[in-house]
Amino acid sequence: QVQLVESGGGLVQAGGSLRLSCAASGRILSRPGMGWFRQAPGKERDFVACINWSGSTTYYADSVKGRFTISRDNAKNTVYLQMNSLKPEDTAVYVCAAARAMATVAPSEYDYWGQGTQVTVSS
Repeated sequence: QVQLVESGGGLVQAGGSLRLSCAASGRILSRPGMGWFRQAPGKERDFVACINWSGSTTYYADSVKGRFTISRDNAKNTVYLQMNSLKPEDTAVYVCAAARAMATVAPSEYDYWGQGTQVTVSS
């Protein structure tokens, strides 16, 4: 089975930046789409961004558009989420996921999930 391990989270002041990484290991999916989701305290898991296998197509939640950038390096089996201009409302556990088919905004379309990394943005 595929294992996904996130890293790069931490504490940052509002306006700061962080880069999250998601390293995949084990039995890698064929041409997997990848996504980032987040779950804030007291809220459901929300879609953040996704990227297709080739990296040619990306999609972002409106709340992060223009501030976050998703990318991937398939040679390293790694997906990244560059987060700039962070806001306190970005505080959440960020988790990456892999889809057998097209990456979408729907969590149900993903087959494998990481354990998440905490991002805390202070004001």
